[in-house]
Amino acid sequence: MHPSEDLPQAAVVTAIPIADRAADAALVTRALAGEAGAFAAIMRRHNRLMFRAARGVVHDDAEAQDVVQEAYLRAFTRLRAFRGDAALGTWLARICLRTALDVLRRRARSVAIDPAQASDQEPQPEDAMSYFAPPDDAPDQARARAQLRALLESAVHSLPPLYRSVFLLRAVQEMSVQEAAFCLDISEELVRTRYLRSRAMLRDALGARVEACADSVFPFAGARCDQVVQQVLDALARRGLLA
Repeated sequence: MHPSEDLPQAAVVTAIPIADRAADAALVTRALAGEAGAFAAIMRRHNRLMFRAARGVVHDDAEAQDVVQEAYLRAFTRLRAFRGDAALGTWLARICLRTALDVLRRRARSVAIDPAQASDQEPQPEDAMSYFAPPDDAPDQARARAQLRALLESAVHSLPPLYRSVFLLRAVQEMSVQEAAFCLDISEELVRTRYLRSRAMLRDALGARVEACADSVFPFAGARCDQVVQQVLDALARRGLLA
């Protein structure tokens, strides 16, 4: 088993709603039978979560998309290991985060994700992110909201990775403290500390508007979502995992 995929699901003690647990189980059962539609449904349900998880570690949107695809393949080739103790999305997100870190290690880059490497230094100014949601993803958004989202994305991008990862999971993806701790493999107290610190950093730059449009940060829909789904399905077909 790949070391980055050894995921102790029992570490998550947050109760999973019965309806969500049943939906996860049904999709997993269908996917294990090789049903392409089930794999596609899993990806479409979790693509935004996966992209945000990857984007919290890597600095490039194209690289994050590659990470998402690789993470799905890792997860789907060992889907029988999913026991349902954690929500399917949480299980997938943790694999995605580990995959992103593996990509960085392979490219001889380092990300301070271990608690021992935590730093209280202020983030250095960085270039604004290149990704903006295509106009057809949210045609009804006002110009002011779009501008604020761009400012927030730039500010989030400038956070050190260990703070950015926590902020994206907690504020943007709205994970619980327990779920974020499970995904990042750190303590719940460290999640709380880093989340508060990340919010303080962002408040310094953006003031009280920081979380006004957090839900729209790093959208992942439309053509990019379709591309990930199709490429993963093609790879599963080549590996003989589809019926």
